[in-house]
Parts: sequence; C-alpha cells; structure tokens
Amino acid sequence: MTELTRPDPWVALRRHTPARIALGRSGVSLPSDEVLRFGLAHAQARDAVQLPLDAEAVRGRFAEAGFTTLRAESAAPDRATYLLRPDLGRRLSERSLAALQAEAASSCDLLLVVGDGLSSLAVSRHALPLAQQIRAQAPAGWQLGPVVIATQARVALADDIGQALQARIVVILIGERPGLSSPDSLGAYLTWQPRRGRTDAERNCVSNIRPEGLGYEAAARKLWWLCTEARRIGRTGVRLKDHSEARPALGA
Repeated sequence: MTELTRPDPWVALRRHTPARIALGRSGVSLPSDEVLRFGLAHAQARDAVQLPLDAEAVRGRFAEAGFTTLRAESAAPDRATYLLRPDLGRRLSERSLAALQAEAASSCDLLLVVGDGLSSLAVSRHALPLAQQIRAQAPAGWQLGPVVIATQARVALADDIGQALQARIVVILIGERPGLSSPDSLGAYLTWQPRRGRTDAERNCVSNIRPEGLGYEAAARKLWWLCTEARRIGRTGVRLKDHSEARPALGA
C-alpha cells in the first residue's frame, strides 16, 4: 500500500530550538495547525508591543523586594505617540527631569532603570528577578542607586535619567522588540557616564534575558563583568569587548 505521508527528518530537530523549522506542508501550503500557531505567535507579539506597563504594580513588587524606587516618564504622552515618535521616548518629560534632579543627593556607581520598551510583558516577568540577581552579585565597594521605573521608554532614556541622578554607570532593563517565538525577551543596555547625546556605539547590550534564553544569574554575571571592565577602562560600547566567558574582570 502506498504511504500517504513520509517522515520528515527535520522533525527531530524541533526539540532543540524554538525556531520555526520542520513545519511540514499540505500540498503547497502549510498544515492548518502551523497556520494557527503562527497566528497565535503573531498576536502575542502585537499584544506585547501594545500592552501598557502597570508601572505602579511593578514598583510595588520592587519595593516589597527591598529596592528603593523612583518613577519617571518619557516625553511621549501616550503609547500611540511613543510608537510613532521614537525621539520622544529617548528623553525625559520636563516634569520627570525636574523630579529626578531633586532626588540627586549623591552620585552612585550603578543605576538601574526599568523601562517598558517594546514589551511590557518582558518587564513584568523578568525585570525583578534579574535586578535581584544583580543586587546579590554586586562586588564589594559598589554603591547602587535607586531603581527608576520608566514608562514610554526607549533605550536612550537611561542617559537622561543617569545624568539627572549623577550615575557613573546606568543599566536599563527594557522590553525588546518581540519576535514570533519570544514576546517577552528582556534586554539590558549598559552606558558609562550617561548623558544626553550618547550613541548606541557607546553602549553594551545583553539580550534575550529570560528563562528560555539567557538566565537571570548568567545575565547578572555578564553585566557585572562589563561594569567592572567599564570602570577599569573608563568606557563602554565598541571599545569594551565582552570576554566574560574567557576571563574574570579585574578589580571585581
């Protein structure tokens, strides 16, 4: 009897990756179950971008975990404007700038900013456990500042925040642009001596932070390696190469 289906040798590889491989086919089209899975993944990605961050709930969880927190907002007044005007998401509103400058009693070595970015889901799920690992792994002698919860935030918003609070290094934990297999991926961007006008070439990035990607403990370890090296050489970005897997940071 003629077989109606043939085994796909790629199927066994699917357990090793969330990538969309070995989807199969029905005639010249995808099977119905794969079409439905694609639709679900696309909807989850769109929801991740559109869903507003409950900043007060996030702030409450950080406070319960023993973090001192501050609030900030970008110059984008709402989500629609934020998506259409990336430039407004890169700078503080006048109200937030004044409020943060009033809080700048003394400088800190490392300032954490938590920004919604393009996936509030990533922030809600992963920002606190990562921050807890960062605090737990802090080298002796490093002074950590308050955690700033920022809404309608782009990566460069951390430059304004870090400058206002006189931070030597700022790390923004921010929701990354969602993919079809990762609507909740968190990124961490590190900038030495933050100030308005810094470029992306002056930052280092640790991406895909989530249990299915780079775990919290490993991400915190990598961030601290970058921080200690940044302090040693006085810069971040293209001049700071990530060799964290090869050797320990000096002066950690």
